[in-house]
Amino acid sequence: MSKKPLILVTNDDGITAPGLRTLISVMNSIGEVVVVAPDSPQSAMGHAITINSTLFLEKITIDDGPQTEYSCSGTPADCVKLAVNEILGRKPDICVSGINHGSNSSINVIYSGTMSAALEAGIEGIPAIGFSLLNYSWGAKFEACKSFVKTITENALKEGIPRGIVLNVNIPDLVEKDIKGIKICRQANASWKEEFDKRTNPLGREYYWLTGAFVNEDKGQDTDEWALANDFVSVVPVQYDLTAHHFIQDLNTWKLNEK
Repeated sequence: MSKKPLILVTNDDGITAPGLRTLISVMNSIGEVVVVAPDSPQSAMGHAITINSTLFLEKITIDDGPQTEYSCSGTPADCVKLAVNEILGRKPDICVSGINHGSNSSINVIYSGTMSAALEAGIEGIPAIGFSLLNYSWGAKFEACKSFVKTITENALKEGIPRGIVLNVNIPDLVEKDIKGIKICRQANASWKEEFDKRTNPLGREYYWLTGAFVNEDKGQDTDEWALANDFVSVVPVQYDLTAHHFIQDLNTWKLNEK
């Protein structure tokens, strides 16, 4: 009998989040599961790590599943670092992050704690996938995600993900029969147009609430935003090498070494 794959599971919504509990149940059908997740919500933390305060790690039991679970006081990236360096006896065969409550398509990948955990695993040389559902509610229904999460994870384990690449998977908030399939996409060129709601507290001190709107001006039909708007699961391969390779030749024409 072949050995079960070792699967590291994490997220940014916290260890009790319904999306994480769904992801754990799916991974239990695939391999040996170790969970290291934040003890409280860490959404939009990006790739933050804890360097100026202590980190706490507690082995806990949330349900009666076969998985081993740890609650971490740090960020999603902290969770992966602690898992690799302090908990796991060997490098996991894959790391899965999510299922996030809300979209991580397009520019959201930059801010996402879910995807930063997956990217941290990628930096460690671990194949990794971030999963997100387009519903921000704590009471979101994740049943329709299960078959897609399982299919994509099993394919990743079988086919492999090249070092330096991580998969960003977003799932439309639909019942399974209404999801048309899976599309391999590029990240849409979209952005947030921020505004700050300026207010004054009872003590007379001014404060701000960040608000704004998501603006997608990318009309391509090969993007994650197009796929999701047309009822497909989007899969975007992303990388942590941020070098703009196409600009290196032009940059070399600058007179940077002239006195």
